[in-house]
Amino acid sequence: MQLEDYKTVLYRQEDGAWVAEVPAISGCYALMPTREAALAELASVFQMISSEYAERGQSLPADTTEIVNA
Repeated sequence: MQLEDYKTVLYRQEDGAWVAEVPAISGCYALMPTREAALAELASVFQMISSEYAERGQSLPADTTEIVNA
């Protein structure tokens, strides 16, 4: 599975920092000063987690995230 196969949540915190996360994968998030940096860092974090799963012979979890109100 690739990052594009998952829903990504992107939001801005009160302090102005941006959070990008993949809710379906525990620990797959990035907190950066800009939207672009958060998305780029999320891609790196996803790759790291994906590699860890592969090393253990496990599949990444399925994306069960539902968009209720956008």
